[in-house]
Amino acid sequence: MLDMQNVIETVSMIKEDNLDIRTITMGISLADCADGDIDRSCEKVYNKIYSSAKDLVKTGEKIEEIFGIPIVNKRISVTPISQLLAASGGDPLKYARVLDKVAQDIGVNYIGGYSALVHKGFSKGDLELIQSIPQAMAETNHVCSSVNIGSTRAGINMDAVAMMGKVVREAAELTQDNECMGASKIVVFCNAVEDNPFMAGAFHGAGEPDVVINVGVSGPGVVRNALANLDKKASLEVVADTIKQTAFKVTRMGQLVGTEASKMLGVPFGIVDLSLAPTPAVGDSVAHILEEIGLDQVGAHGSIATLAMLNDAVKKGGVMASSHVGGLSGAFIPVSEDAGMIAAAANGTLNIETLMSMTAVCSVGLDMIVISGTTPPEVISAIIADEAAIGMINSKTTAVRVIPAIGRSDDEWLDFGGLFGKGSVMPLNPTSPKVFINRGGRIPAPLQSLKN
Repeated sequence: MLDMQNVIETVSMIKEDNLDIRTITMGISLADCADGDIDRSCEKVYNKIYSSAKDLVKTGEKIEEIFGIPIVNKRISVTPISQLLAASGGDPLKYARVLDKVAQDIGVNYIGGYSALVHKGFSKGDLELIQSIPQAMAETNHVCSSVNIGSTRAGINMDAVAMMGKVVREAAELTQDNECMGASKIVVFCNAVEDNPFMAGAFHGAGEPDVVINVGVSGPGVVRNALANLDKKASLEVVADTIKQTAFKVTRMGQLVGTEASKMLGVPFGIVDLSLAPTPAVGDSVAHILEEIGLDQVGAHGSIATLAMLNDAVKKGGVMASSHVGGLSGAFIPVSEDAGMIAAAANGTLNIETLMSMTAVCSVGLDMIVISGTTPPEVISAIIADEAAIGMINSKTTAVRVIPAIGRSDDEWLDFGGLFGKGSVMPLNPTSPKVFINRGGRIPAPLQSLKN
């Protein structure tokens, strides 16, 4: 139970440590919008989203006013659109346009769910939607897309992996004049979760309520400042306990906001995603937490061990503050969105190999990484396959969000602005994986015993 002392303590963290609620995301099922006529289906989609979420933004602003807690983003996630397309047929871009319009009319930052779940194969509507993703991302401002290409139980759909390498590159090409932003709104998952409130990968899963409120908390600055107050000789047990205590306080704030939003909107409260989500702002970096633990700079040997401890301690502290923790929950390492990661990538301390190893112990995967504009689709696909294999074998969510810098030289940067930050081109291994990617088929699901 929260009391006034809790609120005062939280407000102090907001003022001094950049603490915020990163997002309140309304999940909306569109299952009842399926129709054999795509125009009628789009009309139902608009009406269902608008009627459910028309008060979302002003409710978030009201909660900010009452508690003094910044809520950075108000967002919507919906049923994967490929499932509606299976019933309606027609041009999938009609759905993208209606999602963009309703997001703009309501005033949310982003709407996620231009998605397909193809980890075991393609259903009707999946292929058409995937092929339309580049154009949909180029035409819209608020729509985000995700495709789940693998899972621990199903293995990896390598036909989908091969397609997504081309999709990511084409999305960047079509938005070349806008910092290749199209690719920044596409996430390729293995073991995607149904209640993720964070973009670009949020969608509303089949097991979720009709309408639900999910909350994503942040707070890297709070954790870093807590560690900065420790003696440099403090043991790692003390460090871990400090992270847990801080994560408890951060998650408690998410529980408060989610409970209030649920009450005011009259919809169920789903989960708190207790992820540490960095921003490019100074003092709000996951990389700087690892450096506070004892690395000279993220990317050094020890990065994986420190990140593993951070990720675990965040979860342990957070679950004590909320009965319904979900989503991705852990530490995010999006390179362009983290001041410490940006600096380490620019000077070469942080490379793609270390980042990929770090994804085995963080909450998601390779995120917001700028790669050379000359990178062929099969190399992007191979990166996706590698990352999916880490998720599949370790029974965790992994993902890839890379942005080919089309038309730029390798010493140039892409500057996305805002929370997306900026990034320099990260070198990749140029050796071709083309034969492997073009084999197609499915990598079988792994054995779940005899682990070593």
